[in-house]
Amino acid sequence: MQQTALARGPLVWRDMDQKALDNAYNQAAYAPNMELILGRIATASETTRSILGAPQRVAYGPSEDERLDIYRAAARGQERQALPVSVFVHGGAWLRGSAAQTAFVAEAIVGAGAHAVVIDFTNVGQSGGDLLPMAQQVSRAIAWAWHNADRFGGDRGRFYVSAHSSGAHLAACALSRGWQDENLPADFCKGALLVGGMYDLAPVRLSARSSYIKFTDAMEARLSPQRHIDGIAMPLVIAYGTNETPEFQRQARDFHAALAEKGKQAELIVADGYNHFELFETMANPYGIVGRARLRQMGLG
Repeated sequence: MQQTALARGPLVWRDMDQKALDNAYNQAAYAPNMELILGRIATASETTRSILGAPQRVAYGPSEDERLDIYRAAARGQERQALPVSVFVHGGAWLRGSAAQTAFVAEAIVGAGAHAVVIDFTNVGQSGGDLLPMAQQVSRAIAWAWHNADRFGGDRGRFYVSAHSSGAHLAACALSRGWQDENLPADFCKGALLVGGMYDLAPVRLSARSSYIKFTDAMEARLSPQRHIDGIAMPLVIAYGTNETPEFQRQARDFHAALAEKGKQAELIVADGYNHFELFETMANPYGIVGRARLRQMGLG
């Protein structure tokens, strides 16, 4: 006898009812080992800080949240030369995360001969549910790192960005519109790696994330990078895992397709068998699927 299909509520987004959509924007629903991996990342970040030493902590804006950590690589050879720069934007559902907690992404970059910059910024709880201050701070931090690269031995001509999860969303906002707001040149960034991100806020607005984000029409329009493809001037690598939520997978595919349709230089990496956090963990591994892609994009692989 056939089993009766579970009853579904009214469809809210595409073929999803409210519960399915809420789960599709809740990584814990698709990553039962989330806490285990986050624990490993925390330990790895502490180890990285002990190996590389305390980073140079710099203010890029007036508030206490506007700080970034610089992990410097040593110039090789007898002549002192400027080295590539990699700026990382952390995730955390727009609610949590920090530069210190994600320092583990710096070690492979420094080891390959580039400077790693890991940024801090406010969270949506502190901003009263508004994502715009977060996006503005991320753009400001990236602009500071570019403008001041020579102060820490960085080469503006080899400037790259990488990001994960909600950080990939904020980085994409910076790379599509924020760089223009900060008056950066169109070619300021030579490439970016965006892992497990969201690029259109319309379905996110309908999900349970609206319980802590005060979405508005203006926020959705301004902070949906997929609607501002024309502003993207650098090559992008978009990555997602096949064990991520169905919406995170779709968002990555649709963003890549929108970039390709506009003739933008974009690569899509599909990581078979990885969930949201497992894939992020590979960023710290020079032989991991996105770690290798990041170094290759920077010409360091």
